[in-house]
Amino acid sequence: MYYVDLLWNPEDSGHLSRKDRTPGRYRAYVPDELPRDLPALPPDVSDSASDALAVLARADERIGVRGGFLNHLLIRSESISSSWIEGNRVTPKKLAIAELLQQGNRVALDVVANVRATEAAIETLADNEREVSLEDIERLQHVIEPSIGFGIRQEQNWVGGSGWSPLRADFVPPPEGEVRRLLTNLADFVSVSTGNPIVRAAIAHAQFETIHPFIDGNGRTGRALIHTVLKRADALRHILVPISTVFAGDVDSYIAGLTAYRQGRVDDWVLRFAEATELAAANALRLSDDIARVDDDAIARLIGFRSSQGLSPAVPRRDSVVLRILAGLASEPVVTTESVANRHGVSLVAAQSALTQLAEAGILSRSKDHKGRLVAWTADRHLALVALTERSNRVGGGDTAKVSPKAGPPRPDPAAVEALRPE
Repeated sequence: MYYVDLLWNPEDSGHLSRKDRTPGRYRAYVPDELPRDLPALPPDVSDSASDALAVLARADERIGVRGGFLNHLLIRSESISSSWIEGNRVTPKKLAIAELLQQGNRVALDVVANVRATEAAIETLADNEREVSLEDIERLQHVIEPSIGFGIRQEQNWVGGSGWSPLRADFVPPPEGEVRRLLTNLADFVSVSTGNPIVRAAIAHAQFETIHPFIDGNGRTGRALIHTVLKRADALRHILVPISTVFAGDVDSYIAGLTAYRQGRVDDWVLRFAEATELAAANALRLSDDIARVDDDAIARLIGFRSSQGLSPAVPRRDSVVLRILAGLASEPVVTTESVANRHGVSLVAAQSALTQLAEAGILSRSKDHKGRLVAWTADRHLALVALTERSNRVGGGDTAKVSPKAGPPRPDPAAVEALRPE
């Protein structure tokens, strides 16, 4: 690694404060290229990474094929956390409605794009039979942040600080002329699936954030690369664990870890990453158990409601529309009459009847717009689980009723939370 001394003397400085338009010299950091093989780490750090990998594998195995419906919820959790870190406030419910209806406020639609980009990137790049290229990473970023022109940055950028000047920045990434070389090297590093994938994912993420190769969307793209590395190495086969959400709860620790990495203390960063992995895996497992309990309770509520209304049979047929809707609430917590009809191949009348029954049984809620018109049906208890998981990741897995993250969605409605607790 080395530094490059550069001059800050903006030509178009009319919009800048006096401090920001003051010329001066700053230093841009240029990291070393990564070798394909992982570095040797101290025994305690290597053991921590191995332990984290074992915890991740156990969670993946225990959740098993149920992980398919968990992934969307887990990625939602990570995207919601990302949006709050960046100052954009969106709740799980607003996000799910915007995703289904393809309309909503700008923040919700941006987060929806992030969810889809992450899922698409993992599906495309997780194939370890193909090499990851610079263009793959560029496409990933462009889907996440389509408002920015395609490709790596062609200008100097910087991170943090109190103004619009690299002289006051917390960190200045490498000059634009170094980005293509470094990002091509990182793509090569990500392509390799040997060694402990926790270590490889930790280094790949830190290197990406150090290069900071794009004008915008670096944080979200760097988080997506974590999933890519873990999937390519088969560390995860069923679930996606939002490790970066844990870092959102302690941004100072996250920045300290990246700083340690840039100072050559890779072991410090890997240790922090391994600890975050274990916590995120535990929370994913808890979410899976909670969803199974909520699903069981929903069926019991439905049967109880049908019995009280004299509907026969009290237990719906296995292929009934109402049970098919229930089975998909974890991955589709917001539905409309049209979406149910299309997904399950039934008439609008049948879909409406099933949704009304679920609402009257207290399983779904009616969501209306500002004019009082029904826009969707929402599974509020499933959505509350997303919020609780996101909050638990960021407060260290504690009781979020008493401990609140510094920045994140408010605690879900107390009634919805209470309904999630076991008898």
